Amino acid sequence: MRIAASLLAVATLTAATACSTSNQPAHVKGPTAAAVSTRPSETLKPLLQQALPNVKGKTFTSAVVELPPNARAMPHRHGQAFVYAYVLDGTVRSKLDDKPVTIYHQGENWVEQPGSHHVLTENTIRTKPAKLLVVFVSGTGDKLKVDDPRS
Repeated sequence: MRIAASLLAVATLTAATACSTSNQPAHVKGPTAAAVSTRPSETLKPLLQQALPNVKGKTFTSAVVELPPNARAMPHRHGQAFVYAYVLDGTVRSKLDDKPVTIYHQGENWVEQPGSHHVLTENTIRTKPAKLLVVFVSGTGDKLKVDDPRS
């Protein structure tokens, strides 16, 4: 619990101070989106990416994920990254691996262990967007999200 609270504090500070950062690596410079059938999909807006000075080979990345009304992300994985997600706005339905579907509301959060399969991520509201603050601790140079369209 202390780790999650610490990550949230760091990510919140990052979000407040890093929006004007322009020296981000090329693979996190602009928003990205993944298409999922005919439903809208999520958009990832990187805030900060920085190598961890005391953990060789690891990088801290924070981002805001926006889910338009009725949006659903394609099933995906985050490789060996440790992921922390905090709901800034709206309501998000999520399912990891073989765990039950869980609904998270504004102010709630979860973690994804390295290697987890994110089977379901969707905005449960058809009229309002949802927004997440997501923090990744990943291998330097690793992709943060790899879609898995066959699941």
